[in-house]
Amino acid sequence: MNDFLVYLDTSEVRPGKLGELKAAMEELAGFVEAHEPRIVAYKVYFSGDGSRMSVLHIHQDISSLEFHLKVAGPRFPPVAPLVRLLNIEIFGAVTEEVMKQLEAKTLLLGGTVIIHDPGPGFSRCGPPTTRRQ
Repeated sequence: MNDFLVYLDTSEVRPGKLGELKAAMEELAGFVEAHEPRIVAYKVYFSGDGSRMSVLHIHQDISSLEFHLKVAGPRFPPVAPLVRLLNIEIFGAVTEEVMKQLEAKTLLLGGTVIIHDPGPGFSRCGPPTTRRQ
C-alpha cells in the first residue's frame, strides 16, 4: 500500500456561512501547508453559487493521509457549524486506522465515506524512477 491516494470531500455550505467558511478554510489550508510537508496537493473549491465546497488532497501514500487526519483533525470541529458534509471519497486503498478516522469525521460533520479501490492504470506521482531505454 505505497501508492498515492486522492481524497475528495464535498459539503453543502450552510446559508449565510460562506464568508466565514472561506476564511476558516484559508486558515486550515495554511496550517496544512506549514505542517504537512508530505502532502502533494491540498485545494479547496467552491461552486459558482457558493452552495457547495469540495476539498481535494493528494497524498504520496496512506501514511500521509493518516498523518493529515491526526494533525489537521483537531481543526475540523470549528468548521462543523459552517457545512453539512455530504461525502468523502477516497481513491486508493486505505487501512483500518484511516477508516476509523474517516468515520469519526463523518460523526462530527455528517456524510458518508466511499472508497474506490485501485484498478488498472499508472501514476506519474511520486519520486521519479530510473528507466533504461
